[in-house]
Amino acid sequence: MTAHDITPDTPIRVLLADDQPLLRMGFRLILEGESDLEIVGEASTGTEAVRLAAELLPDVVLMDVRMPEGDGIEATRQITASGSCSRIIILTTFDLDEYAFAGLQAGASAFLLKDVAPEDLVHAVRVVASGDAVVAPRVTQRLLETYVRSLAPAHPARVPDRRLAELTPREHEVLEAIAEGLSNAELAARFFLSEATIKTHVRRILTKLDLRDRVQAVVYAYENGIVVPGPAGPH
Repeated sequence: MTAHDITPDTPIRVLLADDQPLLRMGFRLILEGESDLEIVGEASTGTEAVRLAAELLPDVVLMDVRMPEGDGIEATRQITASGSCSRIIILTTFDLDEYAFAGLQAGASAFLLKDVAPEDLVHAVRVVASGDAVVAPRVTQRLLETYVRSLAPAHPARVPDRRLAELTPREHEVLEAIAEGLSNAELAARFFLSEATIKTHVRRILTKLDLRDRVQAVVYAYENGIVVPGPAGPH
């Protein structure tokens, strides 16, 4: 199951999933003001979001975490498990929300605060739709570090994922750098490689580790101890 191919002539198809009609209306007004974005449907429950994602094949789903009839986390898990190519952006109220972290674990490509500035919402939808989502070095990394740190005592001796052995030394270095939130251009500068070569490395890493996108690579790196949370406190 795949979303439609995005080209400069075809708009990015967006599904809104939130149980608050006013919020959906606000997001619709912002997104439909852009010529390259199109709202293809609205869902008010998790179950409805899963059904519409399968029927409409949106490129991006804006997914509230707290909805009736299956919350946004379970809906995200079901959509990604189905093999859908729809990218999911989790909507949350607090930047250090355990639901946002659970959403990333379930396969979401990003998370946004509900009071996000209109231009940031539009930018996030475009970036996530492109498949090149870069983890925001501050908020998302702080979220990951907070919850990985909280999980550490329960997993003192995590068994290494055997798939890591399939990575070349350079791919392992690139994965560590991805986890820092570096863009392709920044990766190319660090390793003195072309962006085309970096994209090839990233694609191979995602394939070998069976990951959906770069954001999932960051979650994977934290969960498997490839990067270690820094000291607690402000960044």
